[in-house]
Amino acid sequence: MSQFSYQDGVLHAEGVALPAIAEQFGTPTYVYSKAQLLQNFRGYAAPGKGRDALVCYAMKANSNLAILDILAREGAGFDIVSGGELLRVIAAGGDPGKVIFSGVGKTVAEIELALDKGILCFNVESIPELHRINEVAGRIKKRAPVSLRVNPNVDPKTHPYIATGLKASKFGVAFSDALDTYRAASALPHLDVVGIDCHIGSQLLDDAPLLEALDKLIELIDTLAGEGIHLHHLDVGGGLGIDYGTGDNAPVAIGDYVSRVFARVDAWRAEKYEGKPIKVIFEPGRSIVGNTGVLLMSVEFLKPGEEKNFCVIDAAMNDMARPALYQAWMDVKPVTPRAGSTVTYDLVGPVCESGDWLARDRELAVEPGDLLAMMAAGAYGFTMSSNYNTRGRVAEVLVDGDRFHLIRRRETPEELFALESIVR
Repeated sequence: MSQFSYQDGVLHAEGVALPAIAEQFGTPTYVYSKAQLLQNFRGYAAPGKGRDALVCYAMKANSNLAILDILAREGAGFDIVSGGELLRVIAAGGDPGKVIFSGVGKTVAEIELALDKGILCFNVESIPELHRINEVAGRIKKRAPVSLRVNPNVDPKTHPYIATGLKASKFGVAFSDALDTYRAASALPHLDVVGIDCHIGSQLLDDAPLLEALDKLIELIDTLAGEGIHLHHLDVGGGLGIDYGTGDNAPVAIGDYVSRVFARVDAWRAEKYEGKPIKVIFEPGRSIVGNTGVLLMSVEFLKPGEEKNFCVIDAAMNDMARPALYQAWMDVKPVTPRAGSTVTYDLVGPVCESGDWLARDRELAVEPGDLLAMMAAGAYGFTMSSNYNTRGRVAEVLVDGDRFHLIRRRETPEELFALESIVR
């Protein structure tokens, strides 16, 4: 159930009318629902209760400390891709022992930090990375737990920018090379080979490709066991999509997908390993935070044209990059709908780029000063935002029932150039 709905003709987040947030904190502003966040996370966690399973939230989707704190208190682990993200987890009260460190370019300093903090595992993506982790671990007299990210070459049928499990991807180890890479990892003296991982892409509405990838991982685990390499965890990655309001097929329900994963794993373990369990790890991001947030924005001007009518808003591509980057379609709703005829508008921002658009060909009845909400904006919104055109990153607000809290204030222009120096 969505926590964003119209009540008495006004769009609300849970029990809070969005105009109240705009009045206090201005626009553009990201607004998140705590109830929706918990509902989504529990969709993953509930089917795994009573078994060895861990939900590692992929925090690149949204890394605000308040979001991380809520999830940490729910027992979440975290999937990170930088040393900075690890420090964020710790600052939010998360457990480093539940952290998976992914990414293709881990630096020596990041590896040292992760080993010092005692993370759960490195997801390793190449043989050179294996050697780097082994060297660092040996030098600081630690043992490094590693898992290989394997590319099963399964087509996720998603946007090419977010398809990550094909042969041409920069991510992971090719399936055909995985056995030799595991042999190499097992021979290195300062590594503990503990798991296997894959992540084939994002915004998958159907779980069939994910289950196909799972079958290939199971096949590889069996082959490794035959060589005496026994793994302790199976990380199925993330990738489930959300409904962006396009009218396409609805995404598979989180609980249904998770239950199918466990059913497949249980049948395999019963057949091949006398029911001996294996830890199952999930790395969801978008499907936990995507529909928890909206981008609240104001109409500045209406600009009619010969071929296009433009609705100029105060939000821009630097605040929400997905439409310009992926040509992503995201639903936009008036906060207080007006009666009367609509006009077809392109919603554009004030940034000096022709690519600065957030929505195209939308039927709206609007006037300057009206509030609009870009829906399902909780993932890859703020985390991908920038200061292009010296625009401060926007405020973030968390709604909890009938209360709302500022969880990140708006940046000021002075803060944007405070780290710079003039040389004369």
